[in-house]
Amino acid sequence: MSSRLRHPLTALFGGIALTLPWILSWLTGVNEGFSTLTTVGVAGVAVLGASFLLAWGAETAEKDVPRAFAIAVLAVLAVAPEYAVDALYAWQAGQGDAAASNLAVANMTGANRILIGIGWSGIALFSVYRAYSGGGADPNVVKRDGFLRDYVDLDRDISLEIAFLFLATVFAFFVPLGGGIGAIDTIVLVGLYLAYILVIIRGDVEEVEEQVGVPAYFQARARSIRIPVVLGLFTYSGLLIFTAVEPFAHGLEALGLQFGIPEFFMIQWIAPLASESPELIVTAYLVNKARSTAAFNALISSKLNQWTLLIGTLVVVYSISLGQYGVLMFDEKQASEIWITAAQSLFALAILINFQISVRESLLLLVLFLSQVITEFYFIRTMSEAAAEANSILLLDAFTVFYLVISVGLLAARRDQIREVATLTGATVRDAVDGDAEQPAD
Repeated sequence: MSSRLRHPLTALFGGIALTLPWILSWLTGVNEGFSTLTTVGVAGVAVLGASFLLAWGAETAEKDVPRAFAIAVLAVLAVAPEYAVDALYAWQAGQGDAAASNLAVANMTGANRILIGIGWSGIALFSVYRAYSGGGADPNVVKRDGFLRDYVDLDRDISLEIAFLFLATVFAFFVPLGGGIGAIDTIVLVGLYLAYILVIIRGDVEEVEEQVGVPAYFQARARSIRIPVVLGLFTYSGLLIFTAVEPFAHGLEALGLQFGIPEFFMIQWIAPLASESPELIVTAYLVNKARSTAAFNALISSKLNQWTLLIGTLVVVYSISLGQYGVLMFDEKQASEIWITAAQSLFALAILINFQISVRESLLLLVLFLSQVITEFYFIRTMSEAAAEANSILLLDAFTVFYLVISVGLLAARRDQIREVATLTGATVRDAVDGDAEQPAD
């Protein structure tokens, strides 16, 4: 279908339409009479629509604010739904709800693993599929002889993101050793993200590809129109997330109990999948327009955000709710969840360290992710709660070891690529520092 037949405002009104059932029912109080399933459906769809509106607002804003500032804003807005859900549980933990801290870890680890297991693998597979199906020539899709050896070639510019994500991933392995998420974790992880932003701000940031769709439409309008549109999108989306996330999360808990599924499993997989959907859909759209590199760069940046800010701010919200500084504690199961999430992240980085991701690597990422989730769900449905948890911990630890073994092997085989990433990252950092130092005084 030709994109010329689809006016950008159609997409905008479609995103707004997703939010109307919730906002109207919330304003009138009708939502108080909703069943649990209706609440989850209506609120979840509203969060989905709000995520689209947030993304479009941030992209449109790039026309009127410095590129580096726009990147910083987009970094936070890209994972706004995950922040909202996690902040809710961290806040409840501070109010004395012991189970809420586990749910905060569940949503955080689930969102991160979904982003790689489904997002990274799915976008790579879709890129190759589109190249073969006649959906448009994509210069970043390379056909290679051999079974499932075609791959997506990525820009070397993402070396900075790979390096910072690698540092955050290595540090994440040590988080469970303290029995919870504390101030040190916040300082290191948030500090890494701030350092990344400072490098971008001080560096010579290249212009991104031309916007398409809704952002392109509004960027072509006068500034007197763009600014109110951006502020309106931010305000309306923020209101939606503020009012819809809590009933959405509580509804998921109730549904999980109703169908015999633990809260942890529901919050870990269903809630993050809903909040990640806008990003996955948007990146799929970019691939559909033969912009696979742009799509993958967005996914990698989002992973960096979630693996630093999302984890690092949990203890801040928890401490504010508690009224004093406190460590967000979790048990053995949650420690295993963090370790497997870090191990999966390390494996994904080992794949991307050569700036390529092949069909077979994408399938391996997807199969490993799905097999762990499906097996754990089988435990939950066929075993007692205690037995299911014990077997789940063993399963998570086994997958963690497997991820680590293949990651170390892959990294050892790609030593030259590791040096290349380090060299490129070092050059980017030096250019940023030197550029700032050499800036002439007024």
